[in-house]
Amino acid sequence: MRAKGWATSFPVHRGVREARRWTAAHLDALEWTTEAPDTAHSVLLTVSELVTNAHVHAGSSAGLVLTWDGRCLHVSVADGDPYLPAPRDPSREATSGRGLAIIDALADTWDAHSFHGGKTITACFQPRVTPAPHAGRSHPGSQTGESPDA
Repeated sequence: MRAKGWATSFPVHRGVREARRWTAAHLDALEWTTEAPDTAHSVLLTVSELVTNAHVHAGSSAGLVLTWDGRCLHVSVADGDPYLPAPRDPSREATSGRGLAIIDALADTWDAHSFHGGKTITACFQPRVTPAPHAGRSHPGSQTGESPDA
């Protein structure tokens, strides 16, 4: 399979909602919203967290890149702050500080690296395909898997 990729930039005024909408359209193209809905939701939540962090903490646009290599969807967000994030242990009353913990819980892997003029955080998602209902299952008491009504 050839890798597929998409890239765009979200200035602060376009917001997180637009980043989620853009990402959801590409997840639809990959058929993840129907075949791997839990993973698609995790990707969208991660995009929300990373784009929000770029806008709020870095005060910059968020460069969002999605790359599907047939094994993993790499979700990368670049911003203008070269300082790498550090996981925090927020108090129970804190209204922020949980973003990296959320990403760590949702993504298969993630990393961060700085470059001249900013940083990029990349999370990798391997789709969890939802099995079709009743696929490969037989009805109780049936040796052949046929319905007892048949």
